Amino acid sequence: MKTIQSKLAVIFIAFFSCFCFLLPSYAITKNEMGIVINLSGKQRMLTQKMSKEMLLIAKGVDEAQNKENLGKTAALFDKTLKGLIHGDEDLKLVGIEDAKIVGQLERVAMLWGKFKKNVDSVLSGDTSKGISEKIAKENLPLLKNMNRAVKMYEDYAKKLGGESLDARMAVTLNLSGKQRMLTQKMTKEVLLVANGIDPDKNKSELKKTTELFGRTLKGLLDGDDGLRLTGTKDLVIRDQLKLVAELWEEYKYVLNEIMSSESSVVSEEYLVKVAKINLPLLREMNKAVKMYEESVK
Repeated sequence: MKTIQSKLAVIFIAFFSCFCFLLPSYAITKNEMGIVINLSGKQRMLTQKMSKEMLLIAKGVDEAQNKENLGKTAALFDKTLKGLIHGDEDLKLVGIEDAKIVGQLERVAMLWGKFKKNVDSVLSGDTSKGISEKIAKENLPLLKNMNRAVKMYEDYAKKLGGESLDARMAVTLNLSGKQRMLTQKMTKEVLLVANGIDPDKNKSELKKTTELFGRTLKGLLDGDDGLRLTGTKDLVIRDQLKLVAELWEEYKYVLNEIMSSESSVVSEEYLVKVAKINLPLLREMNKAVKMYEESVK
């Protein structure tokens, strides 16, 4: 009898151990999940911001300031990536022990190591067309793989359910965060045109980026079934999104002028406007994302 009981006990312990292994080792809160989705989403933006800053330097636009900005952007990307993997108290990040997510982040880290060589080259004074071509080629794999990680976090939040982040809010945080990236991606695309890198292709990409930004902004305000956005009822967040919309109208006018021009040359006037307007648009969009994050209780 004791032998049977002992065997049953061993089987129960083994089963329980396996069951526990399948569960997350740490029950992440809604707020923590919101921070993870926000900051992982912000990483997408940083890939494009770095690219933009390098191309501004290559074009000779405010070189000293953009070198300083580039150094800070690269350092923040690196710190956040490590924080997503291992956790970071300063950033209020908890590392999520999901094998697929960790594997994807390690893929991002590998691509980041490669892309960072471009950052180091530009900071060391290399502003050749060759380095601009490498930036154009290598920024998108980094962006796409970071975007995959964000989507995995969104799916992870949905899978947990219960006390974790609401699925609709996970989508909203993802796509509002993606808007930050789009502000920098469209600016990068203008600068690729200005630097003579595949002008027609990058004008075409710029058109797609501007259309997606405009559609998503409307969806955040009033909903978009195709984007799985339910719209925003919070009046404070709506006011912030309307401020973003005002800045967007100003920026969109400049971008449309560049896209409609038959020339691949971007005038000094428009370059100055692009360099000036994109950051307020980014900042105000970031405020909206932060508001969404803070609305998670």
